[in-house]
Amino acid sequence: MKQSLQLRIGQQLTMTPQLQQAIRMLQLSTLELQMEVQQALDSNLMLEVVDDTDEPGEYEKEVESLQQEQAEAQAAEENGQEYNEPERPMESDSIPDELPVDSVWEDIYESAPAASSAPADSGERDLEYGDTSSEDLRQHLLWQLHMTPLSETDITIGEAIIDSVDDNGFLSSSLEELLSGLQQRDPELELDEVEAVLHVIQHLDPPGVAARDLRESLMLQLQMLPQETKWLPQAQTLLAKHFELLARRDYTQLKRVMKVSEEELTRITQLIQSLNPRPGGHLSNSQPEYIVPDVIVRKTKGSWRVELNSDAAPRLRINHHYASLIKQMNSTDSATLKGHMQEARWFIKSLQSRNETLLRVASSIVEHQRAFLEEGEVAMKPMVLHDIAEELGMHESTISRTTTRKYMHTPRGIFELKYFFSSHVGTAGGGECSSTAIRAMIKELIAEESPAKPLSDSKIANTLSEQGINIARRTVAKYREAMAIAPSNERKRLA
Repeated sequence: MKQSLQLRIGQQLTMTPQLQQAIRMLQLSTLELQMEVQQALDSNLMLEVVDDTDEPGEYEKEVESLQQEQAEAQAAEENGQEYNEPERPMESDSIPDELPVDSVWEDIYESAPAASSAPADSGERDLEYGDTSSEDLRQHLLWQLHMTPLSETDITIGEAIIDSVDDNGFLSSSLEELLSGLQQRDPELELDEVEAVLHVIQHLDPPGVAARDLRESLMLQLQMLPQETKWLPQAQTLLAKHFELLARRDYTQLKRVMKVSEEELTRITQLIQSLNPRPGGHLSNSQPEYIVPDVIVRKTKGSWRVELNSDAAPRLRINHHYASLIKQMNSTDSATLKGHMQEARWFIKSLQSRNETLLRVASSIVEHQRAFLEEGEVAMKPMVLHDIAEELGMHESTISRTTTRKYMHTPRGIFELKYFFSSHVGTAGGGECSSTAIRAMIKELIAEESPAKPLSDSKIANTLSEQGINIARRTVAKYREAMAIAPSNERKRLA
């Protein structure tokens, strides 16, 4: 086999580390960006956060200098020239004899513990039990169980039952399954013992807890109401004998079998509807998730303005004290600091690039969706990623990264940037209507419908067609299900 050398010419896209870093930072959410910034601050001594006490305009000057360097480097690359990054002044004359530190000796080693009105063991108790202000359902039930005069065997059975109660307050295991697990420790246990302890737990707070299904939970809640509650016996009879008819909303049949008028049935069902279908929901241990908007939209002097949220966009700069030490060190240490300096500049440039791209995309979205800001969802215009990409001269993938997990605060609420993009449906006049606007119209029609005669999907489609929007019944059903709205037969209720 003869070996030979061949010359091939081809094009290949190579991303520099700086570009890879900028792209990765662009797709980070606010929380991920804050973690990335904190990690960079911990690993790079050349980076520091801009303090509010700094001279006004100092941060902007530094960013402008970095942008100018970036533009010069890009121009040199386009011309095939090598770009040498300019050296910044090191401010060697202003170096103090002792560099400032974050704390003093007394802050670390105190001669005596600080006085406190809290008990000496309060810290240990907090560490052991955590924050008791957010007690979950299991802890709430266990506390009541141990306050109830029961035998050790019944306490063990009760703990097993409580462990099988889900976050909504319903029993997730059958009594037979619970008995099988308990008999591994006490073979002499019987089913009626487990059922007796279950009845004890079902009378704990919250009412209706540890029920095996919705009907039993509602029955338990009715039992805990005062006996003089109006329509209580009728509501108990309805749940005990005619629950299936209530679930199907067959009010005609309910009036006949219970021998009540429509007004009386309305009062009975209103009492049942006042009960809690998820008795353990308000004691769920899930913590709320807070969204920090990336951009804020305000209306000022008749025009909409978009600005970055300063809390979500951290401002960084080069630490001049450490930068000034580079020239005073030997070559090895100086090279290490120079490496940190270069990485810090790249990071600041990537962060600034992310902020600029986010601001440009958000401003373009607001310009397209001004009608939404003025009138609401029904005025939302159809828009796709390509529309913004073409306007800003960017690739669609860049717009997709910029709008994913980024949020905009508007006078109408906080929305993900992707919320403003939607498909469209044709109108009779040859125009287009966004799917978001159609969903809002469907929601309005259902909100205004008669409770006794709710609108079917076909009727909604016909109503929209009369308004010039060509939409099929299947599409109406799809949009209705996406908004978690029940079909017409399940929305039917007494007036």
